Amino acid sequence: MKDKLQALKSEALQAIQQAEQLSQLQDIKVTYLGKKGPITEILRGMGKLSKEERPVIGQMANDVREAIQAALDEKHATLEQARIEEQLAEQAIDVTLPGRPVNQGSQHPLFTVIEEVEDLFIGLGFSVAEGPEVETDYYNFEALNLPKNHPARDMQDSFYLTEEILLRTHTSPVQARTMEAYNGQGPVKVICPGKVYRRDTDDATHSHQFTQIEGLYVDKNVRLSDLKGVLTVFVKQLFGEDRDVRLRQHYFPFTEPSVEMDISCFKCGGSGCPVCKHSGWIEILGAGMVHPNVLRMSGFDPEVYTGFAFGMGPERIAMLKYGVDDIRHYYTNDQRFLKQFKRV
Repeated sequence: MKDKLQALKSEALQAIQQAEQLSQLQDIKVTYLGKKGPITEILRGMGKLSKEERPVIGQMANDVREAIQAALDEKHATLEQARIEEQLAEQAIDVTLPGRPVNQGSQHPLFTVIEEVEDLFIGLGFSVAEGPEVETDYYNFEALNLPKNHPARDMQDSFYLTEEILLRTHTSPVQARTMEAYNGQGPVKVICPGKVYRRDTDDATHSHQFTQIEGLYVDKNVRLSDLKGVLTVFVKQLFGEDRDVRLRQHYFPFTEPSVEMDISCFKCGGSGCPVCKHSGWIEILGAGMVHPNVLRMSGFDPEVYTGFAFGMGPERIAMLKYGVDDIRHYYTNDQRFLKQFKRV
């Protein structure tokens, strides 16, 4: 029995020494120390031995089992360490290699212009108002002196969702909603930036979706000269102090009188060039005094209050300011175009 135990010990230790994987160690442990292993069988057969042999064989069997277990633990630690070192070698990172470049984004030129205009008018005492892009026919047209079947509605071909719901064609509904919220008590002094939608054919200067910034000032004794003064400050700060301004008579159903504002060409200084079509002037926005009907429908007494309103397109302003020749560049997400404005 002693010889058998010694033989098992030698055999097991040799197998452990030759093992190269952790799975092999587990197999060796099951083979020699498992419930059906030879050492367990010897311990179960202790009852057949004499009283003198039992303690000797029992002690020897325990010593052999402990020796095998110790060898297994030592080999397991060695193989585990080798596995970790191999894994580290395979996954090694060379910290001296240059890092991958991180592409930095930049603010879209349209938002740059919108924020610049907002900051300018906030400095003049205006606040920023917003409203829904899905609007009712009443606020989009009727509250702005455009009743049903009014011929001026043809100026704005609209996206109707139902007979009374549509995508707003301008941000003027925000002005009407804002005036209603003031319950006929001025002053009202807001600008309304946002997206608008019209059924238009997309080309270099038109888009079915674009942005507008409209402004409104309603108070007692507001005059057309106040409108010109505010817009002159706006133009000179945005395009330069040497810009001249002129107002031309025009027609808008929600203002009376109505005007279009031109600025002297910033490219040629007014002498004439392709940018201004050799006229020396560039149309920049539409404006006028708020129509009495619009004031009345929004709860203001036109005998007490007057006001002015104006509207501009950030796309056109950005095109003029940055020399962009196609409005579609703003919406195609072309990185070659957008990267030009990282320093804007």
